[in-house]
Amino acid sequence: MRARRALAGVLLALGVAGACAAPQAADEVGIWKAVVPRPGSMHGEFESLDPIGLTAGVKMPADCSINWTDPDTGKLYCFSSGTSLEYFLESPQAFLASARGAWRRFGGAAQ
Repeated sequence: MRARRALAGVLLALGVAGACAAPQAADEVGIWKAVVPRPGSMHGEFESLDPIGLTAGVKMPADCSINWTDPDTGKLYCFSSGTSLEYFLESPQAFLASARGAWRRFGGAAQ
């Protein structure tokens, strides 16, 4: 019994007891909650296709849960993976120029 109380005191001091509590509803979590769009609720440029995919000549669909907004134009671009976004961020304007060219070759409207 004494050991159990000591363990409970240590866990409480470390904040672990709160982590073991029942999960909270998303609207009660505060600023740390993640915003995950409903499928189809967000639409990016290139009909929400991944710009890195377009640069490679492939139409890679993305659901916009991973996205980037161009600070110069305010346009939203969607990515199929975090890796794709990280790669894109190495040179966004160069990748966008290449993706626009590929988009035109695919018959898409001017971006």
